[in-house]
Formats: sequence, structure tokens, C-alpha cells
Amino acid sequence: MTRTLTNEISAHVGETITIEGWLHKKRLLGGLNFITLRDRRGLAQTKVEDKSELEKLRGLQVGTVLALTGTVVADERAPGGAELHDVTVDVHVPVTEEPPIEIDKPISHKSENLDTLFDYRVLNIRNLQEQKIFKVRASLTRYLREYLYGKEFVEIDTPKLLAEATEGGAEVFKLDYFGKTATLAQSPQFYKQIMVGAFERVFEINHSYRAEPSATTRHLTELTMLDIEMGFVKDHDEVLDLVGDMTQTVLRRVYDEHADDLKSLNAPQLALPEDGKVPRFTIAEIHELYTKATGTDTTDEKDLIPDEERWIADYTRKEHGSDLVYAVDFPAEAGKFYHKFKDDGTVAWGDLLFRGLEIATVPLRENNYDKMIEQMTAKGLDVTHEGFKFYLQAFQFGLPQHGGCGFGVDRLVQKTLGLSNVKEATLFPRDINRLTP
Repeated sequence: MTRTLTNEISAHVGETITIEGWLHKKRLLGGLNFITLRDRRGLAQTKVEDKSELEKLRGLQVGTVLALTGTVVADERAPGGAELHDVTVDVHVPVTEEPPIEIDKPISHKSENLDTLFDYRVLNIRNLQEQKIFKVRASLTRYLREYLYGKEFVEIDTPKLLAEATEGGAEVFKLDYFGKTATLAQSPQFYKQIMVGAFERVFEINHSYRAEPSATTRHLTELTMLDIEMGFVKDHDEVLDLVGDMTQTVLRRVYDEHADDLKSLNAPQLALPEDGKVPRFTIAEIHELYTKATGTDTTDEKDLIPDEERWIADYTRKEHGSDLVYAVDFPAEAGKFYHKFKDDGTVAWGDLLFRGLEIATVPLRENNYDKMIEQMTAKGLDVTHEGFKFYLQAFQFGLPQHGGCGFGVDRLVQKTLGLSNVKEATLFPRDINRLTP
């Protein structure tokens, strides 16, 4: 008999159908014995009256793979408004070992329980509520792609195994590569800029690796990033506007298409600016506002401290009705060699904050070859290094003015759902203490 999925059962009242999935729960009440089955669409309730059929389940645990055949009966108390009666049981894969957790019960996300959460990820991801996190994540990633496809971006895929880091720094994973030193990519920065010279607009959604010795709620050592680069931009505003519009578009869409899931996960209500323009404050303005409001002087900081990010987010939501805010015009000493430096002593660089957390860095790049050489030399970089050779070729042979962003997908999911830790938004997180499962 053709398999029927659980959310289709109510369309077959009075018919005999077969459903297949996992044993999710048993309720054995003597004369009334209910078996709940789970498949990719959800849950179905079935009533097993025949003792010989019930005997087939003796000693079997949650997770057993089953096929259940029965007659569909309307019942508003059952999931989807219908259940199966007169059920015949066919055991495909028996599970006899009692699982260490109950997947039909709420899964704790308290900070002290996170290690347990990840240790049993193989099982707790079978919990329907836990699955919603990653269905929302999958949709957010798809919406990002669809938005960029609609703006004529070409998706690229760049190497994650690189020669020894040209920029140096301690936050790089090194490994032996057939006797040579290789590193894991911290970002596709060089590659995406090179590809502007071919496609004008490119993006990539892929893993990046940061050897940051941080055990905070906002850091991972393996993270999923959306990287964008776009050429022939008029100015920095064009880049900021596109990233802001993209973020608002995907958030509106996920709040519309996953409304029930977000409500059941207690996600915060969404607040976006009515005019579609993400509010902007310069770094200097934020320092001044924060210092005045809190008495903590941050005016000498070249970046925002985490508490400032939270403070300006709360301020922007209250004063401008927006969960998104840009911190722009970083001081020149904070800039990278590939940033566009402005005449006023700042960098054409903005950080996009979402509910108090930076989710994207959005700069304009320097595209003039001679200026690049000058800025690299000023930063103490060896412009003859083999690792810069092909990158600089792109500038030698013509790159238009361009800009882009590095956008944290894990953080976007975390803040969309109101999760306390970025690791909760990651299926199998990697941090300084975890390499399994």
C-alpha cells in the first residue's frame, strides 16, 4: 500500500491507509492502547486494539521504525483531527535499548544544560520543538539565497584550505598539508573580491574557521557565514542599503511563513523601521550616547563594547521602532588594509546589529591598486608574499569600486528565535571545548 504522510491522514477518513515512521510514544491503558508515530511531517495517533498486534511492540522503545496500517477515523482530539483504528503493526527496525532522554518532553536550553543538550543531540533533534529551530534556520538560509538571486548575484564556492595565512594573526587553525603549512579559511575575503572582476555580484554561504579562545555565548570556532561582494557601487550607502533591505526582507518573510513555529518557540515580536531604512549611528555618536546614559566612558574605544551593542539596540527599538541598527564610520585605526578610508579620519565600514548583537560587517573596499599597495605596506604586510600574488592581480587588471559584507547566519538564527547562545542555533556546534558529536 502507498505510504501516507501524517499531515495527510484527515483527507482519508473512512479509508484504509499505511503510515511509516518512528515510534514516538506509547500509551498502554489496558483496553485503550495508543501509539504515536512520527514522520517528517509530524505526528499521528493510532489505536491498537488487537492484542496480537500490540504484542509485536513488547520490549520495543521509542525510535523503533514502524509501518502502521489502519482505518482513518475523524477525531478532533487527535493530531490533525484524525487517527487510525484497527491497526496492523509491521516492525521494520526494532529498538530495544531504552533511550537516555525522553524526546516527547521539552528539551532544556538552560545554560547549565547545554553540554547535555549537545551530548544527546542525535536524539533530542527528534523532538518536534527542537526541529523547529533548524527548519527556521533552513528557511532563513533559503530566503537569503533567493533574495540575492533576485538581485543578480552569482553563487560561488571558494576553498577552505589555504596556504599559510598572509595577514598573520593568532586566530588561525594551522594543519600539516603534505609537509607544508596550511590554514583553514577565516573568510573568503580575497576570493570574493577577485570574483567581482568576473561577475560583478557574488555571494557564498559556507563555513569559516576562527581559532578564537573565547567561550562566550556569541562565539563559535566553526561558523556559517554569508559573504557578499558587489561591484560598480556608487558609494558605501548603496552597500549598507542592500544588506539592510536583504535582512528586513528575510525577517519579514520568516515571521510570515513560520508564524506558528516562532510563536511556539517564544520568539520576540519583530520591529522594523516603517520607512525601510535601517537607523544609523556613528561609532562616535554611540560612544557619546552610551557614556552619557551609563556613566561608563567608552569614548576612547575604537570599537563598540558588547554592552554598548545591547544598549544602542534597546535605544533604537524604543526611539526608532527597529530591531536593526547600523554602527558606522569606525575610526581609521580600526580599519583593515582592504577598507576604503575616508578623508575625515574614519573608515567606510558599518556593523549591522540585530537585537543587541553584531550580525554583519559591511564595508566599502579600496579598489585602486597603488592605494592597496600603500595601505598594505602601512600595515606592515609583505606585498611580495606568494599569498597576495593572485589577489593583487585582480586589482592590477581592473576592479570597480565594490563593497560587501560578512554576515553571520548562526547569529541571525539565534537572535530571530531569541535564543540565549549562538550554539543553540547550530546543529553540531564547535567551540574551544567541543569537537563531538
